[in-house]
Amino acid sequence: MIDLYTAGTPNGHKASIALEELGLPYELKVLDLAKNEQKSPAFLAINPNGRIPAIVDHDEDDFAVFESGAILIYLAEKTGRLMPTDRKGRSRVIQWLMFQMGGVGPMMGQANVFYRYFPEKIQPAIDRFQGECKRLFRVLDGHLKDHEYLAGDYSIADIANWAWVRTHRWSGIEIDDLPHLKRWRDAIRARPAVQRGIERPVSKIDLTRDGDEKAAQFSQEARGMVEMGQSKDAAPPAH
Repeated sequence: MIDLYTAGTPNGHKASIALEELGLPYELKVLDLAKNEQKSPAFLAINPNGRIPAIVDHDEDDFAVFESGAILIYLAEKTGRLMPTDRKGRSRVIQWLMFQMGGVGPMMGQANVFYRYFPEKIQPAIDRFQGECKRLFRVLDGHLKDHEYLAGDYSIADIANWAWVRTHRWSGIEIDDLPHLKRWRDAIRARPAVQRGIERPVSKIDLTRDGDEKAAQFSQEARGMVEMGQSKDAAPPAH
């Protein structure tokens, strides 16, 4: 049995989608980020960085894994699925996984901060991060023009990138001009395991939409976290 410590965010959904795709039994342990539960001593013993997601694999002597990309690799290697075992195939998957870890996720996260949460509208910062997100989306679109998935067969690379790309509207970015990215987004969204994964747990708001009262309230709560900055007791914005 695996314990999944998580919340309804793109990084959190990477892990739940992978567990659903792989059919591994797991127990959901949802942390309330607004209440700083991810900074509790019990959770810091699992992940010293105090961020979700993290897992504890009780079938492997209670082995803990933190960082969403590391979790995806661990689960793929544990089951021998969602990532090839040959050196070149494995490398292709990890390359696109790192593309998300080092590019798509951080840039969309910063776009969210300046576009949604920061108390002041600093337009050059918004333009910078939204522009870089769109550039990364164009990279994905160009690659997907000639590939059904990012690295051969459907893999953890697709899961990682999709969990973020699906929330593009929350970052203030449209993809109507990126048909191959849209095709890939919709194809993955139709997978039953993916549908289950994004419901475990349900996000506080629908990050694929915009403009309703819940979105405004969520932004206000996240803005409070941003204003707290990096103080010892501050909770990071949900991501």
